[in-house]
Amino acid sequence: MTKFVLIAALGAIASVSAEGPPAVSLGKAGTYAILSKAGISTVPTSVITGDIGVSPIAFTAITGFSLVADSTDTFATSTQVTGKVYAANYAPPTPATLTPTIGDMEIAYTDAAGRPTPDFLNLGSGNLGGQTLAPGLYKFGSSVNIRTDCTIEGTNETGSTDTWIFQMSGDLVMAANKEVILTGGAKASNIVWQVAGSVEVEAGAHMEGILLVKTEAHFRTGSSLTGRILAQTAVTLQSSTVTQPSD
Repeated sequence: MTKFVLIAALGAIASVSAEGPPAVSLGKAGTYAILSKAGISTVPTSVITGDIGVSPIAFTAITGFSLVADSTDTFATSTQVTGKVYAANYAPPTPATLTPTIGDMEIAYTDAAGRPTPDFLNLGSGNLGGQTLAPGLYKFGSSVNIRTDCTIEGTNETGSTDTWIFQMSGDLVMAANKEVILTGGAKASNIVWQVAGSVEVEAGAHMEGILLVKTEAHFRTGSSLTGRILAQTAVTLQSSTVTQPSD
């Protein structure tokens, strides 16, 4: 089996299977750019590519989007969303579709959080800035901070199918104007951040991957994500850009 070498910032060397852990299935939740159980708010103007939805709450929990209901009343639209906007109180079949979608989000979170035998344990004491991260399962018994740019690097030969899971018992915090950079064929759709706390992406920062968040996610002014925000409480955006992965 092909191996890839990661050189940590402190000089430690470790190797991990190039393919990484088995992928986390998102089920129906994988069709949403943003999914929340408690609400989605924006300080305009945000730019979202992909559908967004809330359940089990009503569309009144989606604020700042100037929603326009479709004639079928099964969804709404917004000039800030290239896609559809769904809520649990829209007309059938929307409520019945959203319930299992939220269930799939919760199942995906539990799956990612429960993966055993990490390849890397508490790498960099939770400080990922400056790191180059190979495919693998990463576990942190703390919050994770990205204070400087970090690189997620695939193996080129199998980069498009390489996988990463980052498990953390605390928060995920990304400093302003920093970036997660993908190289070696790495794809945002194959990167999962399982966050037991909250996500904070500061102004001007760019994140990559699927955010499975137990609590809330906050994207500050001018921040961006290529990936998905799947949060079990609220999502707040401030003139942010969220682009769902192409696959």
